[in-house]
Amino acid sequence: MASSAKRKRGTGPTPEINVTPLVDVVLVLLIIFMVIAPQLEGGLRVEVPGVFHPDPKLEGSLEPLTVTVNGEGAVFIDKSPVTAAELETTLRDRRAADPRQRVLLKGDQTLRYEVMRDLFALCQRLGFPGVSLVVSDRARRGDDGDDARADPRTHGGSARGL
Repeated sequence: MASSAKRKRGTGPTPEINVTPLVDVVLVLLIIFMVIAPQLEGGLRVEVPGVFHPDPKLEGSLEPLTVTVNGEGAVFIDKSPVTAAELETTLRDRRAADPRQRVLLKGDQTLRYEVMRDLFALCQRLGFPGVSLVVSDRARRGDDGDDARADPRTHGGSARGL
C-alpha cells in the first residue's frame, strides 16, 4: 500500500489557465469600442477642413455647445436640427441658461467659408466667452496641402484652404 500512495501524489492533475477565451473576449470588446467611439463625439459627423499649425488645447470646465453645419447647409445644435429662423433665439437661450459655456463650430469642408464666418460672428455678438472652429490636423493625417483644396484660386477665390 505504501507504494500505491506514492504514485497517487505524483500523478494528480496540474492546474493550467486557458487564456484563449479571455483573449477572445478582450478582442471582441476592442472591436465594439472601435466601432462605437467615433459616434460618441459631440455633434454630427462632417468632414472638417484641416490646419497645419493648430492652437494648443484649451482646458475648459464646462462641456462646450457644438454647432454643426453639414454639407447641405443644415444647422444642428448638439445633434438637434435647428432652422435658420430659430438659430439666433436658440443660441441666445442657451447663452442665458449658462453664460460661461463655450461654442464649438463644426462645418463641412465643402461649405463656403462665409457661412462659418457669419455663424462665428453671431456667436461672438451673442456674447459667448469662447468660440472655436473645429478643424482636422493635416500634419497628423499626412496631408501635405498640395492638393487642389489648399489653393483658393481653384474654388473661385473662396477661403476654404485654411
